[in-house]
Amino acid sequence: MKAMILAAGRGERMRPLTDKIPKPLIKIHAKPLIVWHIEKLASLGFSEIVINIAHLGEKIVESLGDGSMWGVSLLFSDERDSGALESAGGIINALPLLEDETFLVVNGDIWCDYEFERDFVLGEDLAHLVLVPNPPHNPSGDFGLHKNRIVNDDIKKFTFSGIGYYSAKLFNALECTKLPLAPLLRQASLQNRVSGQLYEGKWHDIGTPQRLSEAEATSV
Repeated sequence: MKAMILAAGRGERMRPLTDKIPKPLIKIHAKPLIVWHIEKLASLGFSEIVINIAHLGEKIVESLGDGSMWGVSLLFSDERDSGALESAGGIINALPLLEDETFLVVNGDIWCDYEFERDFVLGEDLAHLVLVPNPPHNPSGDFGLHKNRIVNDDIKKFTFSGIGYYSAKLFNALECTKLPLAPLLRQASLQNRVSGQLYEGKWHDIGTPQRLSEAEATSV
């Protein structure tokens, strides 16, 4: 299974820092966010990692190289000409590089200790989402979880972590354009084709300077 790290976003809420540094290269505990992901993925047996780039994408390529320093192969899906395509659009654009029927996607602006699963089996499902307890910035959550199935409406909702396993079938026949991921997931959930789990370990969404400071205060 290949993995994809979403790294094309502008990081508006992190400005002015992201005017000069792409968000995935922001450091936490003296290491870029994206390097935490690459190291974890490499340690768990992922050998090919796709990274989409747009805003200041050349700096990501220059910083990471071909991945050989971590014993992996890095493949770059370039969105600089089109502008960031949002999550689903970025995945669709990268499908020729992902190749496999099932692949892992992780947001480049989160910091966590989740153990990615290289051999995850979706079966007949189109996606499997990793949810987390709701952080202060998203108290209402995103999705419900009922008997390991993702539901759109529930009394209790959890926050989508930005970590998911996907079938290429979820994106079949969709145009490569700016396209968010959530509507596709909600539609697939209505068909009962999205499974999920609640992860209660270390997880931070590095969306603002304040959240970066909070994550920095967390032990490694």
